[in-house]
Parts: sequence; C-alpha cells; structure tokens
Amino acid sequence: MPGRPLFFATTLVQAGYGVGVLAESHEGRPTKLEGNAEHPASLGSTDMFAQASILTLYDPARSQVVLHDGRAAMASTLLVAVAQLMRAKQAAGGRGMRLLTGAVTSPTFAAQMKEFAALYPEARWHRWEAAGPLHSRAAAVRAFGRPVEVRYDLSHADVIATFDADLLAAGPGSVIYARQFADRRRLREAGPDLARTMNRLYAAETTPSPTGSIADHRLPLPPAELEALLLALAREVGVAVAAAPPAAGEPGTKAQARQNWLKALAADLAAHPGASLVVAGETTSPAAQVLAHAINEKLGNNGKTVIYTEPAEIDAVDHLQSLAELVRDMRAGQVDVLIMLGGVNPVYTAPADLEFADALAKVATRLHHGLFTDETAEYCHWHVPAAHELESWGDARAFDGTASLVQPLIEPLYGGKSLQEVMAILLGHGETSGYELVRATWNGKLAGDFEPAWRKALHDGVIPGTQLPPSSSGAGLAVAAAAVAQAAGEIAAAAAAAGQGGLTLCFQPDPTIGDGSWAGNVWLQELPKPMTK
Repeated sequence: MPGRPLFFATTLVQAGYGVGVLAESHEGRPTKLEGNAEHPASLGSTDMFAQASILTLYDPARSQVVLHDGRAAMASTLLVAVAQLMRAKQAAGGRGMRLLTGAVTSPTFAAQMKEFAALYPEARWHRWEAAGPLHSRAAAVRAFGRPVEVRYDLSHADVIATFDADLLAAGPGSVIYARQFADRRRLREAGPDLARTMNRLYAAETTPSPTGSIADHRLPLPPAELEALLLALAREVGVAVAAAPPAAGEPGTKAQARQNWLKALAADLAAHPGASLVVAGETTSPAAQVLAHAINEKLGNNGKTVIYTEPAEIDAVDHLQSLAELVRDMRAGQVDVLIMLGGVNPVYTAPADLEFADALAKVATRLHHGLFTDETAEYCHWHVPAAHELESWGDARAFDGTASLVQPLIEPLYGGKSLQEVMAILLGHGETSGYELVRATWNGKLAGDFEPAWRKALHDGVIPGTQLPPSSSGAGLAVAAAAVAQAAGEIAAAAAAAGQGGLTLCFQPDPTIGDGSWAGNVWLQELPKPMTK
C-alpha cells in the first residue's frame, strides 16, 4: 500500500563477510537499512558502512553499460566473446588463465569454484583484499601452523587489553563486540555487585581510536614501544620469553609510569583467568599477534573469551603473497587472460612496489566486473557492471561462519550481474539467474522440507546451524613455542633498533572510507571522523 513500508531480511557483503540487515522498502524502492536482530553479526545494529550502502545503490556514477575497449557494447556481444574465450581455455585446460577476487565467503561461489577447478585445472585463483586480515592470518600460520580464524566473546571478558586494536569500531565482528562490551556496562541493571559485573578496558595504542577513547586506562605509545610492552606483558603473565630491553634514553618518570601501567594490567589479567582477553590489532606485526595468542593461552582464555575456528573465507590464503604471485606470472608472460570479479581494484590498492598496472598491461585479455568503472576497469578490455546486494541474489558467511541469504528488493537498475551470475557465464551455463544458483546450493542442505525451510531462511535472514564450530582443542591449537621465541626476538630487535627522536610512519585504513573503496560515497565523505585532527 502506498505510504506503508515493507521490510525484507537480506545481507550486505563487506570485505567478503556477510552482515545481516533489515531493508525498508517504499513502493518497491529500498530506502533505509537497519540491523537484523536475528543475525549474529548484527543483532539489530549496524555500522556506518551498512548505513551508507543504500547511497551506493543509487549512486549516479555507477557503471551502467558493458564496456569494450572503453566504449559501450551490447551484452550479447560480451556473452559471445566470453563463450569463445572459455571454450578455447577449456581445450587448453585453463593454461594462462587467472581469476582475481577479493575475500569471498559465499557457499554458492565455493561450489562454483570447485566446478571451475575441474573445467580449468591449470587456471589459478588469486585473492586481494587491501585492508584484509594480512597480519593476523600470517600470525595464525606461525602460531598454529594453519590459517585459523579468531573471534572473541566479550560478554564473558571481565578484563580486556587491546594493543593498537580498534576492537569496538573496526573489523567484521566489531558491531557485536561493541554490543557485548556495552552490555557489561549497563550500570543501572547491574545490581549491588557492581565490581564483578562491570568490565575493565586497558588500551595501548599508537593512534587515537574509538576503542581507546572509552578505555578505563589508556597508554599512548609509538609502535616499537607498544610491541615491547606486549612482550613485557607476556613475560609478566608467565609466557616463556626473554625480557624486553628498556627504551633507550627514555625519561625516568615516563618509564616508571609505563612500568606501573604494565604491572597493574598483568595483575588484573592474572586475577581473571579464563575471563580476560588480550587483542593485538591488524596494524601490529605478526610477531605481536603471536604473543597475544600465547598470552591468551597462558591465561586460560582459549575456548572462553577467545574462540578459534576454521576460516569463513573460502580457501583462505595470504593475500599479499597471492597478489605477488599473480604479478610475477604476468611479468613472465604466463598470463594471457585475467578476469577480475567483485569490484577488486588492484591498480588502486595494490602495494606500489608491485607496479601492478605495468604488469597488467602485459596480459592479452583483461576483463573487469564491478560497480564502478574504477582505475582497474580503465586498464581492461572488457568491463561488466556489477549488481548491488540490494538488487541481486546471493549468499555469504558472517565473521563467525553463519550463512545468510542475499535477496534483492529491486530489479538491477543497470542490468548488472552478481558475482555468482558472472561465474555461471564463465562456467558455460549462460545467463543463469542468481535465484536459481543460490536455491540449487541450499537445496538438500536445509533441515526438513526444502520449500518451507527456504522461505523461513529468507524471512529470518539467517540459515540456522551454519555457525562454524570451535576448532578442536589440544596440540592442534597450542601456540608453537618456536613461534613465540621467534616473535619475542623480532620484537626485542625492533625495540632496540628504534631510534629516539625519529619518525615512524603508520598506515591504517581511513575511518570512514576504508581502503578507498568507499571514496565515492558522499555520506561517508561528509561523516565526521571519530577522532578530531
């Protein structure tokens, strides 16, 4: 009825991870997004990027037509060209073909990639997420021998210590962590036993952050000293590491204040075994994050406030290494077809020393799929408009592995294709609708009769029973002693080498436009930064 909104549960995808939202629709037009109370990555709340996503849908700068060599082309021309190309590549087993995407958690895409690998066994799939979990994944491989993923349970954490970690405002689980943290600070509901109910937050950080701004005890430090403090904390709580060297030339009052802060934190953590939490942020080194894993293990937090699972991302790899391998192969002339899907923009976001654009120019056939004709699209022979999540079918996993469905509220404004629909074309299935692809993935996997279960999953926005279980405890998740010793050595050496009076350059994603992919969103451009300059 005109003037009365309808609401639909759907999913937004941010850096590969799904976030459940309720989309409000007026007369067939989505107008507002709020959190889905049923979704574990939302619980009824959203972050700024989810709120801003509605503006991306209506952005007039979106790609509106298929482009061939920079000129508008018919979609049918693209289909014919892709079909011919893929037939030739199938005959060659996929030799010389590369696929590049960002992080992907879609179960439908995972099934498609298995088919892709069977059809094109010599093709290679590369990943690149500029602001992804590069250091944390490297730390997990060093600590546990495989890329396990870590999530936190702040509802059971009495004492929390963050080291350059904006735990409550950045990352795929930040909305939930903020909710859990706030629930422990509802003083009017705490009752008489306030001391045991309210949590405490210690934050050591290089750059002011929203998390640090509400910490009970905040300590600003340059990066080398911050990681040296983490090393000292590891020793204080009983991790077998050598003592960190004192900062050279540091004033006595400053050194004493830092030592007092450290002693108080260590005592507080030790007094709350299994109910404490130490987090090292993505901008800290892998060595620092290995020490954080070791501290949590020593405090008995694993399985309680720290939960390790298999990665939600499909075939999790080191993204930096994956991109570097792609550039190496392109320079060596081993790539004649490169297909970039999902709006990945390495010409803009790849590390400068890789000189990605120069290597890309050596590839004979280049295809780009995305919402915008961005820097990478300008270097490609073909550009395919992408469909926004609010106008396409799909699926994705949240930070804890919970799967949810992406359902459209509107037909694609510009005839764009979803990631799964483009993959169907590459697999030779023609223009298959995303609806058919997603239904085929979940047919037989939902409990009970499929049709009622499918409708319930669409209504609720969550597929029940899909959360990733905690990884088995024991030797498989014990932090390797050799990794801890190596990490301690690296941090001690960095602390000793850090000169006094010098400058340290710290790279971090922008608070409101991330790695730059949100730079065209005017609402986010106008949004005030969380901390003043």
